[in-house]
This record gives sequence, structure tokens and C-alpha cells, in this order.
Amino acid sequence: MGKKDIQAHEFLANNARFADLCNYFLFDGREIIAPGELKEQDTTEIFSAFGISKKELHLQKWRDLLKHVVVKSTNHCTYIIIGVENQSEIHYAMPIKNMIYDAINYGRQTKEAAKMHKKKKDTKNNAEFLTGFTKEDKLTPVITLTVYWGCEEWDAPRSLHEMLRISDESVLQYVSDYKLNLIAPCEISDFSKFNTSLGPVLQLLRVANDEDAMGNLITTNLAFRELENEAVETINVFAGLNIQPDEEKEVTDMCKAWDDHYRSGVQNGIQQGIQRGIQQGIQQGEHAKRIEAIENMISLGLTKEKILTKYSEEEYEEAEKAMLVET
Repeated sequence: MGKKDIQAHEFLANNARFADLCNYFLFDGREIIAPGELKEQDTTEIFSAFGISKKELHLQKWRDLLKHVVVKSTNHCTYIIIGVENQSEIHYAMPIKNMIYDAINYGRQTKEAAKMHKKKKDTKNNAEFLTGFTKEDKLTPVITLTVYWGCEEWDAPRSLHEMLRISDESVLQYVSDYKLNLIAPCEISDFSKFNTSLGPVLQLLRVANDEDAMGNLITTNLAFRELENEAVETINVFAGLNIQPDEEKEVTDMCKAWDDHYRSGVQNGIQQGIQRGIQQGIQQGEHAKRIEAIENMISLGLTKEKILTKYSEEEYEEAEKAMLVET
């Protein structure tokens, strides 16, 4: 995993932020999923099936995050499995990628049901025995959310249908579609629907290409006055900043840190300008000495061929012009 992948994984592995993400996308920001109701799931998706040759085929994939979720309402509880796929770059085949993950998970659920029935020997007829899945069996719904951490617009397909080489609706209506559940900073209009540091992070990433907009957001939004250090580190990684988290606390005043960051950048720019000027002066001085040396050689009667063994044609011509001006 790259640095961005690791940072995104660690940031969203936190149950409060994971629940916040799910509540934003699934319930318009209402706090339906509680962090305490989340349970980690094995992110390794493995599915085995029998091929034509009756040999068992294995397919193994690794998700970024996968958690078992309890959605509580007034009358009942709903159990679902939510996976998160982090994308630091746009993925032009994302619907297929997520479809495979979800299909493998459903396949694993059916296989687990078959193992249970085989152990209990409770299938009622030949059809249930052969499939290992009974008429009463139900699967746990799987939802995959794709989080895009870039500030550009997502211009990749958002469904399987968009990826197909077909435009005939009369045929397309019979092709099962698979839609992408995408969360991208530039598509979020109301960041107040987030209740954790995930909101400010995504809000800043939305303007990560505009330093003035970033500065304005950080200095005017109170959420950045006490931002979790993990959020600051996430911003650094994805926005390309180098803001130092407050190591003495668990939170950082981003407004002050941004001011320090800006002043440091200005000072560095001044120092670089000074160094560049000094270097240019040195180079100009050395160049002047070389031209003067060529002038002296010409005055002493050295041939052009001899002089060009140590100096360039351009330098020789410049020396000749300088001598003409002097005379």
C-alpha cells in the first residue's frame, strides 16, 4: 500500500468517522448508525466455486475496510455489511471492482450457509440439499462506498451500463446494472451533515488546488481551530501540505499552523531568492573572467583554433564583439 492508501485506511478505520461517512451517504447526515454498533469484518474476500473440470477455483481480493453494521429503527434492527474503497486517483473501472467485491461476499455468505446446513443436516428436499441454500435463507445486504480523496471532478463511469459498448435501450434494459456509491469532495454541497473531523478534511480537499481558498477556509471555519492530529496528517498527505501537528495535544489549531506555514513559505522564498541572486552573481563573474581571458589571448596573437580548445565558439564571438566596442 502507498502512503495515501495507508493514511486513508487508518483515518476511516476509526469507528466514529466510519459511522459518520455511512450516515452522511445513506441517511443524509442523520445519526442512524452508532460507532459502538460497528464490528470489524475480515477484509479478505475469498470465494471458491467449481469450474467446468470440477476442480475448485479460488478468487481472493482484499478490501480497504469492511464492517458489520446495525441499523436501528423504532420497530426493528437491520443488519448490513458496509465496505469502503479508498481512491486517491480516479479509477475508470470502479463499478466492476466493487461489483466483484460484493459478489464474492455474497458467494461467501451462501457457502457459509451451505456449511451450516450440511453440519445440521436440515435441508428439506433435494433442491435445498444440492444448492446448500434453503428457501428460507436470506443474505446480509452488502453496500460498498467509494471515497475519492482528490479535488478534481470524478469523470469515470458511475455504473456498469456506462462502461458497456451499447446504446440500444431495448437491449440494455435486460443487462443488469451495477451503480457506484461515490463520495467525492467536489460533489458535497453541505459539509454540516458530517459530525466528525471527516467533514473538515473533505471540505479542505475540495479546494486543495487553490491556496487562497484553503487559507480562507482554515482561518474562517471554527472546525479548524481544534482539528484532530490524525485529520491534520490526512490533509498533509492528500493536499500536499506540511503543517506540523501539535504534538503536545491531540488537536491542532490549524489557523495558527496555517499562518506559521505561510510565513515559513514566504521566508523560504526570500532565502531562495537571495541564494539564487548570489549564484547568478558568481556565475556572471566567472563568465566575465572567461571573456577577459579570451580577449587577452587574441591580443597576444593566439589563433582562434587554439583558443577554442579551452573556450566555446559563443564565448569567442562575445570576446570579439567586446574588443570592437572597446576600440
